[in-house]
Amino acid sequence: MDKFTTLTGIAAPMPLVNIDTDMIIPKQFLKTIKRSGLGVNLFDELRYDRDGNENPDFVLNQPAYRDAQILIAGDNFGCGSSREHAPWALLDFGIRCVISTSFADIFFNNCFKNGILPVVLPQDAVDALMEDAGRGANARITVDLESQTVTASDGTSFDFQIDPFRKHCLMNGLDDIGLTMEKAPSIDAYETQMAQARPWI
Repeated sequence: MDKFTTLTGIAAPMPLVNIDTDMIIPKQFLKTIKRSGLGVNLFDELRYDRDGNENPDFVLNQPAYRDAQILIAGDNFGCGSSREHAPWALLDFGIRCVISTSFADIFFNNCFKNGILPVVLPQDAVDALMEDAGRGANARITVDLESQTVTASDGTSFDFQIDPFRKHCLMNGLDDIGLTMEKAPSIDAYETQMAQARPWI
């Protein structure tokens, strides 16, 4: 998992509330177990018409936001079914941070396991960042995980809270496997001890 320390990038405004996981990545794209290749179908039903043509009105199809790395979203982002493909699709598109007033619990947890930082801020802060993101590619937002701040293009800064363990994992690029591998010396020592104490196993 890639480390997350400081991210300065284009933020795409998506003021819709209750964006569910089926909207993020529709069910017909859940057949794969690969984490790559899903970005092209992110928000598929919003991005494309029935003939597969891009919807020019959708924010991520607009030239200013095609390289967005941050989403400013409405309340209750990631609700619905517990599909890990949703953060996979976001990450494959290039989104590393989603900012909202609230997230569905399972989606929130899955973000941390896949290198995406979900930031919870009060409504007034999200409104200010939404307005800032609406200015386009020149309005870059900075998310600093170490200082736990989000800074708008005009320098206005907002503090956010994060669990220290999750912060440690993101800053060090540790998913569940990485956390296990941190204990590799202890695991090896235990295996050696058990092999000597119980050679018949």
